[in-house]
Amino acid sequence: MDRSVNDSANEQLSFQISNHLQVIYSEKSVEILADLASELVEIMRLQQVDSVPVSHKNYWDESDVIMITYGDSLYEPGKRALTTLHRFLHEQCDGVINGVHVLPFFPYSSDDGFAVSDYYKVRESVGEWDDIKKLAAEFRLMSDVVINHCSGESGWFQNFIKGEGPGSDYFYVASPDDDTSQVVRPRTTSLLREVETEKGLQHVWCTFSHDQVDFDFRNPKVLKEFVKLVRFYLDNGVNIFRLDAIAFLWKESGTTCLNLEQTHEVVRLLRLLIGFACPTAMIITETNIPSRENLSYFGNANEAHCVYNFSLPPLLLHALLTGQSFYLKQWMMSMPPAQDGTAYFNFIASHDGIGLRPVEGILPDTEVEMLTDRMQEWGGHVSWRALEDGVNKPYEINITLFEALQGTIEGEDEFGVERFLCAHRIMLALEGIPGIYFQSLLGSLNDHERVKMTGHFRSINRHHWEYDSLVQLLGDETSHYAYIFDAMKRLISIRTKQTAFHPNATQFTLHLGDQIFGFWRQGINRRQSIFCLNNLSDKPATLLLSDLNLINTHQWSDLLSDDVFDDLHATIELAPYQSIWLSNEI
Repeated sequence: MDRSVNDSANEQLSFQISNHLQVIYSEKSVEILADLASELVEIMRLQQVDSVPVSHKNYWDESDVIMITYGDSLYEPGKRALTTLHRFLHEQCDGVINGVHVLPFFPYSSDDGFAVSDYYKVRESVGEWDDIKKLAAEFRLMSDVVINHCSGESGWFQNFIKGEGPGSDYFYVASPDDDTSQVVRPRTTSLLREVETEKGLQHVWCTFSHDQVDFDFRNPKVLKEFVKLVRFYLDNGVNIFRLDAIAFLWKESGTTCLNLEQTHEVVRLLRLLIGFACPTAMIITETNIPSRENLSYFGNANEAHCVYNFSLPPLLLHALLTGQSFYLKQWMMSMPPAQDGTAYFNFIASHDGIGLRPVEGILPDTEVEMLTDRMQEWGGHVSWRALEDGVNKPYEINITLFEALQGTIEGEDEFGVERFLCAHRIMLALEGIPGIYFQSLLGSLNDHERVKMTGHFRSINRHHWEYDSLVQLLGDETSHYAYIFDAMKRLISIRTKQTAFHPNATQFTLHLGDQIFGFWRQGINRRQSIFCLNNLSDKPATLLLSDLNLINTHQWSDLLSDDVFDDLHATIELAPYQSIWLSNEI
């Protein structure tokens, strides 16, 4: 490598780090920021870099499908849970799933892993770092960086109480007299927690719960700690970094403390450092907020590589319950294409509930109320958040997706399985990288016993499966689990072979009435086109093929049924919840 090229890359890295730090820590002196920049370079081992990472480059394609799971959702007596997860991926998902998001696998005190007590250890019941490395060697591995807060039982917070040692100055201390009237939060608990410390009574900031104490990123030591953590995770095979609750990172009295400029700048800095350390690694921001704010985390292809498509789950649920695509279609037409170097992360179920904040300004309150009422009738729960006027507002619906789609606004019916699969056919075909929750891969039912055991509504969709029992169910042709699992694997296998389903391939919304939700995908090289047609209702729907303006010199067939369509002026009928992936031959 030419030495001048190396010098140029190092100079650019140093220059960009300094620019980011000047925005984050505008009140710090030039000398302090220069020292901090040097420390970050040393932590990430970037003293000598060969080249500058390319921002507008896609390190993903249509073959990428990520399974989202807890490390211990599967278990076998006497075996480490990650060993069992690895076995499941090989024995049951071979050639179907190429990426896995293992939800927090660290020691924790609450919130099923999101109150981390030690970021540098793997929870003993789950496995060891060698298990993580083994997964990472064969699958693209996503790990959470729980960056906004940690456990009140962590060593860092215990040092805060003692007033000495690492962590003693890591946490955000506020005063009850501070102006917090505009603070946006996802919970109804009090924002500040009183803590007796060696320095006297202090009030620590707790965005989520009193066991999840917020870090103070005004202290550069906290930034350095998380950069050190990122380097450690890279060394252990992590390739995708999920920045949990990142939108709440920076706090300023008298503001919403949400999406502040310093927060975005921290994301830009992390992308820069990770890009130089490992160009193929990715950042994904977990921002369960209104759609416009969520999209801001793309930046100019210099922040998150991926943002969660948080508006999709509630809008798709609403469309399938009402049989009408109006709000879903209206939202989709407003979504900008992701630039190269960025992509949407599509999901319709996760370890959390179905968020409702992302449809603020999209779904009327009356429609949201209809959704929450129906989900509660079907065994689901609603979690709430507190507004500044003391009123509570629905924050998320807690229910398994399979149970959520067992009927329409008119009540339960016999189309639950097809409705559930229709939802996934839509999600798998959309622009973006698909993420499929482990429980949805199986069609899991509501786990009411786990809710009783934990006292948390979100546990309803966090069932733990004994491996042999699950395998037996998946081999039972009379089991809905077997039917769903086989159907899902087939859908994924078809999807991953289509160039028109590249996460950045062209997408246009079609206007085919409210009952049929349709969109057109075209491969980046423009060779393959796929028209994705979905009947959202419990009644048959008819469609004129001539409305699609298909090129008559191509042969068109449905990838899902293998049906060939020779007469491009014919009328076709879609059964309730039927989907067609109408593709030209390439």
